[in-house]
Amino acid sequence: MKITERRMTRSIGVGQAHSKIILIGEHAVVYGYPAIALPLLHIQVTCQIVPAERPWVLFENDSLSMAVYASLEYLGIEEAAITCQIDSMIPAQRGMGSSAAVSIAAIRAVFDYFKRDLSQETLEILVNRAEMIAHMNPSGLDAKTCLSDQPIKFIRNVGFSELEVDLGAKLVIADTGIHGHTKEAIQKVKELGAAALASFHEIGLLTEYAEKALAQKDAFTLGRILTDCHHHLQAVGVSCPEADQLVELALGSGALGAKMSGGGLGGCIIALAADQEHAEMIAKELRNKGVEELWIESL
Repeated sequence: MKITERRMTRSIGVGQAHSKIILIGEHAVVYGYPAIALPLLHIQVTCQIVPAERPWVLFENDSLSMAVYASLEYLGIEEAAITCQIDSMIPAQRGMGSSAAVSIAAIRAVFDYFKRDLSQETLEILVNRAEMIAHMNPSGLDAKTCLSDQPIKFIRNVGFSELEVDLGAKLVIADTGIHGHTKEAIQKVKELGAAALASFHEIGLLTEYAEKALAQKDAFTLGRILTDCHHHLQAVGVSCPEADQLVELALGSGALGAKMSGGGLGGCIIALAADQEHAEMIAKELRNKGVEELWIESL
């Protein structure tokens, strides 16, 4: 039976979610090789649901709008006079899971506003529904990682698994300042055809080696693996000059390894540092070269 929002509600509903970054395996994952993504627990988005004068309106191809709509539909609430207020630390279109994190935060906020319990299973179903609107056929890796406090390994047609990671190292994440262009990057790969497959095979092997290095707490080996992966991503044309320059700068500043991250042709780079002091030194050099958005995360 449908109900209206006249059910007792909070004056405000609040939901939060965190960001993510791809450690290794981007693009190759499309061809059946593994990818590893990391939750970024301290880079967050907060959504507040507050009363409004008019009912909520669904906008097509918008994951936030769809997340709210899917939540209301699940709760059986019609014509909810509410609106969203978003406060996000996550830059959009940088490969950091902004869309998935906003959807998760919005769903949590709607359920909080209407004082309804929200299971992890229901949350995952609703956020994946919203992500399908925004990205047509997403792998689900962004949503899975933004919902987890553990690194996630993903293999297409196999599924997800959590990884235990306690490397004791730091990851420096630097924004190139350029929106990522995943669709264009994928098209460039398709145009290469068979020539790209050899690089993806190597990236697949590197991802497996990276998983072993994480398990063995071998930061130095992991660093070399990340740099090798960047060279393969360069070879298939999905990096960009700005990312390449930041990778070289990080390596020149003593990073154990560095690479682009995400869909490519923009977005972020990641650099592995041995410890906090090392990470801050790399970050200082990157800032001196004009990087405005930068984060240091434990790995």
